[in-house]
Amino acid sequence: MEFLRPASWEEALAAKAEHPSALPIAGGTDVMVEINFDHRRPEYLLDLNRIGLLREWRTEGDVVRLGASVPYTQIMEQLRAPLPGLALASHTVASPQIRNRGSVGGNLGCASPAGDSHPALLAAGAEVEAESVRGARLIPIDSFYTGVKRNALAPDELIKTIRVPVADGPQQFSKVGTRNAMVIAVCAFGLALHPRTRSVRTGIGSAAPTPVRARAAEEFLEAALEEEGLWDSRAELAPSLAERFGELAAASCNPIDDVRGTARYRRHAVGVMARRQLLWTWEEYRTP
Repeated sequence: MEFLRPASWEEALAAKAEHPSALPIAGGTDVMVEINFDHRRPEYLLDLNRIGLLREWRTEGDVVRLGASVPYTQIMEQLRAPLPGLALASHTVASPQIRNRGSVGGNLGCASPAGDSHPALLAAGAEVEAESVRGARLIPIDSFYTGVKRNALAPDELIKTIRVPVADGPQQFSKVGTRNAMVIAVCAFGLALHPRTRSVRTGIGSAAPTPVRARAAEEFLEAALEEEGLWDSRAELAPSLAERFGELAAASCNPIDDVRGTARYRRHAVGVMARRQLLWTWEEYRTP
């Protein structure tokens, strides 16, 4: 295994172009586990730790440009207001030590359906900025996940930033696990209300081959809020509306039975989380 250590972003892109099979590593919280257990043996490791711009973030208008290596701890401490859903998801990641090293870029690169950041990114409507020596492009988060631990990156591309819209309404995230810390999600759910566009977005993790949205639930809720004038009145939601939203969210799952939980349990848990999060976010929207 050869270790490549570029000193700049340009050197990193050149190295990836020369060695498309090189595996990027920054925090290493997933990569090193696979290597240590001999589940993966890449020919090249591409160390990105000297690339300072990957650890920076900034707000541009109504979008936060989040460097691929910004750790979860920094998101929790500095981005809770503009990115509340992602900050909540960051809180659930493993342990403080892992949160100090792990990043959203690493989560996206691994593309595990159980990655904690994915539901929040889907709900927020993020975009992934990928770059190579050929140029840069933006990949909508809805198109990024292509299969189990597979993503839309070309072999010579690296993730530079994640562009996440600044929240214009309440957001929530929760996950189910066997304990509160150091646990892979049995299933997870994220929800974001977007009053500016009068839209709703969701994200489901660990309940399908890829992270997915509960589109039928979104469409149902958008129609109900519009028809009943609830965006303007901010009136209380009917319990039946929240119940139906949860049922549709559960139906959007395509889970499997595994050592962490059964498919039936995952569907049930997603439905419960969806219903509860809708009530939480709506109550927050009613009392800004």
